[in-house]
Amino acid sequence: MRIIRDYNYIEPEDRGASVAIGNFDGVHLGHQSVIDLARAAGSQIGAPLGIMTFEPHPRQFFAPESPPFRLMSAEARASRLEKLGVQRLYELNFSATLSALTPEEFARDVICEGLGLRHVVVGADFCFGKGRAGNAQDLIDFGKQLGFGVTIAELIEGDRGEVSSTAIRNALSEGRPRDAASMLGHWHRIEGTIIGGEQRGRTLGYPTANMSIEGLHPAKFGVYAVLVDVLDGPHKGLYHGAASIGTRPMFNGEMPNLETFLFDFSGDLYGSHMSVALVDYLRPEETFDGLEAFVTQMGNDCTRARSILDAL
Repeated sequence: MRIIRDYNYIEPEDRGASVAIGNFDGVHLGHQSVIDLARAAGSQIGAPLGIMTFEPHPRQFFAPESPPFRLMSAEARASRLEKLGVQRLYELNFSATLSALTPEEFARDVICEGLGLRHVVVGADFCFGKGRAGNAQDLIDFGKQLGFGVTIAELIEGDRGEVSSTAIRNALSEGRPRDAASMLGHWHRIEGTIIGGEQRGRTLGYPTANMSIEGLHPAKFGVYAVLVDVLDGPHKGLYHGAASIGTRPMFNGEMPNLETFLFDFSGDLYGSHMSVALVDYLRPEETFDGLEAFVTQMGNDCTRARSILDAL
């Protein structure tokens, strides 16, 4: 997959794609339906499958002080899109200049002249241009004028209503990772590099791999049964485990992070890249009457997590 970040500077072979447009936070089932329509349109006209998205997320650009809301980092999103067969990722720099384009300027300067797109697919609620002034019908009209095709994808509904990033965030906030997974079409994953910690777990018999969750929407704080992919290094592979998301109240509270204990594992993971999938919420964060009670509870958590994961 090729990643293109500037529509003003693009190689000839990266022009002419059939593209789905959106933020694709989480790459959920609704997003995947839009991508499938772009794939089908591309197959008919002999165009590569592309995605147009924006970095930073427009919400981050306009409200940088807002609480973390993203379901995945740009790196994790790119990885997921590549697995879906995306060949061109137009991860455009969302700047003051881009945000100031009118709907007509966006269609002409970015879609038509800049990227030379042959077909675009958007959701029915798509808005674009300065002040979100343009809508899906406007895009159809511009496509007719400028020579690119447009498909409007209907919104997808699941068992609990409309599939959306907001609904997925709500499920994660309430400790319902399986409901989030049903809307995503895959387990919700947190990806990142293993960082150094306080090494308390090692002294208690439960060494953990620590990851930052900075910038991401936090799932409900507590303990989870998890599936783990170590993505590189000598210990690359798939593992089962138990993880804690939160501030570690037994140790006076700290910056929220993710700590994962891999079952039946021995080795050094510092600096490795890891992906942790939340499967089931086991319990909230708690304080205990001493370390012995704390260690006993961790043992119980691991036993329960093993049972859940073995049944998958």
